[in-house]
Amino acid sequence: MRKKKKSKKIFIIFIFSFILGFIGYYIYDTYQNIEIKSDYTAEKEEYINNSTQTVESIEEKSENIADIIEQTTESIVGISKLKNNGSSIFSKNSEEQLGIGTGIIVSSNGYILSNAHVTGEKYATCYVTLENGYSYDGTVAWSDTDLDLSITKINAKNLKYVKLGDSDNIRVGETVYAIGNPIGFEFRRTVTSGIISAKNRTIKIEEENNTSYMSGLIQTDATINPGNSGGPLILPNGNVIGVNTVKITSAEGIGFAVPINTIKTVINKFKENDKFDEAKIGIYAYDKEVIPYLSYNSNFEKGIYVVQITKNGPASKTDLKEGDIINAIDGMELNTMNELKQYIYTKNIGEKVTLNISRGKISKDIVIELGG
Repeated sequence: MRKKKKSKKIFIIFIFSFILGFIGYYIYDTYQNIEIKSDYTAEKEEYINNSTQTVESIEEKSENIADIIEQTTESIVGISKLKNNGSSIFSKNSEEQLGIGTGIIVSSNGYILSNAHVTGEKYATCYVTLENGYSYDGTVAWSDTDLDLSITKINAKNLKYVKLGDSDNIRVGETVYAIGNPIGFEFRRTVTSGIISAKNRTIKIEEENNTSYMSGLIQTDATINPGNSGGPLILPNGNVIGVNTVKITSAEGIGFAVPINTIKTVINKFKENDKFDEAKIGIYAYDKEVIPYLSYNSNFEKGIYVVQITKNGPASKTDLKEGDIINAIDGMELNTMNELKQYIYTKNIGEKVTLNISRGKISKDIVIELGG
């Protein structure tokens, strides 16, 4: 009886051991087939995947920008006031011989935007070379030396032209690219990059014993050399937001461009009507940022300060006086001379505008009929 109990006990132990062994084997086999991924490994793989996507995105973005810049440079021209004996103004030492500058094709039928100091004043002749090497005689159709902008016409068709952006909505810190011909043939259509450093800048320019002021400018640290004058300042999408105009030679990394919105109306009128009959108000005014440079005893927070009324001009026939502060035109608030010019460009000769002015403690409205 005791022997029978002992045999039964051994059998139970055997069965129990067998079950434990089977369970152990099953756990071991399952463990071997599980893909163990620690938190560290998972995070590492996710980081690698994200990094790969970031690199690919950057490369793709760079390729897109390169394509856009390449397309834009097809609409950039070289401009000279003197004619070269060869077939192109882009020849060796041409910058010294011919005074190479830059221009921007803004219409398919040959209107070119540039600086007034590059092309000369209205009716002047200059010489234009396209990206394909063809050279044309150009006639300055419009010029404003105060803005340092001009529009030249060449006899050409089906030209590739740039897209105009909105310079009113640019932001400090945005990436920009400047395109131009800094030293002539060998460095034609050079592209430099930077950011918008500031907006609405006013600078003092002293040339040949003459002092003038330019206001409302875009400041950039993109390299702008003398031959870049008249070239575009563009955003990464290719839209032109400014026309490169001057460089402060006493400081490195400071260049300026005239906002494109200042000239858009003029460009559109030339494109639509093949002409632009400029209406004039007959005054010149300074922004409040310019006043500290001057000896005028004037302190104002808004508006523009009338420093000159053109003799026998439209404003001279009214009660407007030098020293008045223009607060608004036709109800639109003014703070820069560029804003005034931009508005007048939308008007026609013979139309009337109403200026709201301050003269000391007096505020009044003055109506002016625009002249030609």
